[in-house]
Amino acid sequence: MEMPAQTMAHFQTSTFDQKKAYVAQEVEGDTFFDDGREIELLHFIYGHPSISEIRGSPTRILAAIDEYGRTKKYLMNVGDDKGRIVSELIADVRPQTMVELGGYVGYSALLFGDAVRKAGGKRYFSLERNPEFAAVIMSLVDLAGLSDVVKIFVGSSAESIKRLHAEGHLKHIDLMFLDHYKPAYTTDLKLCEHLQLVTPGTVLAADNVIKPGNPPYLEYVRSSVEKKREQYNESQTNGVEDSGIGDRWKNQYRQREGDEKLSTEVKGNPNLIYQSKLINSFEPTGVPDGVEITRCIGEDKAL
Repeated sequence: MEMPAQTMAHFQTSTFDQKKAYVAQEVEGDTFFDDGREIELLHFIYGHPSISEIRGSPTRILAAIDEYGRTKKYLMNVGDDKGRIVSELIADVRPQTMVELGGYVGYSALLFGDAVRKAGGKRYFSLERNPEFAAVIMSLVDLAGLSDVVKIFVGSSAESIKRLHAEGHLKHIDLMFLDHYKPAYTTDLKLCEHLQLVTPGTVLAADNVIKPGNPPYLEYVRSSVEKKREQYNESQTNGVEDSGIGDRWKNQYRQREGDEKLSTEVKGNPNLIYQSKLINSFEPTGVPDGVEITRCIGEDKAL
């Protein structure tokens, strides 16, 4: 199964427009989020001179978020460039149910939730661990008029996935956007495989696979069934190996939220066949990054 034509075109021709660059991310050792800027963003939007035009418009709220990121402080959003890749993917896949792991201030929930609604989808689940960030998302989703489609759940990604599945709210994932705690990309994917939420037909879009990078996740989605079966039978750890992920990213939530509890009790479904491709793009600051687009194209049940 090939990538959507427009997504491939974006991959081939993409260049970054420096005029829209966010303020640079703070240097190593300095705080770059969860220092009050997220609440400051809410005040910026609700106090904006154009608030009457912003209300009810996801596009204008996104523009206001970008304005803050360009003129005030850095925000760790997916941004316009990578956001366009996933939005085009949504238009191609037309998911009825989409899940995002990691919501931050709601940029992706607004952009992709709106795209899901336009594509005829019914539900966009945004799973966010930090209750303050979740409150920001809820406020902006309500302001945008997307509350009928976008639903926010607070808690660790693994626990929220289990709860949504157990309560019958989440039966299958058509499209999943991974943009949360980097070592949890693989463990959460395997959990979704185990719960049969990810099956043939599911599409995954993983952010930040270049900056900061996520070698364990890329190895898993690019591995053959044979290799995954070998690792499964050897009872290797469920994605806990975090080599290649910098300490800044592994420890970024520790001070406020404590250590992330990864779902290591399951080992996924090694029989699923993935077709995966990196789409190069940029962070909203202009730093090169990429989105890994992975399609589950089948299941090899032969032993």
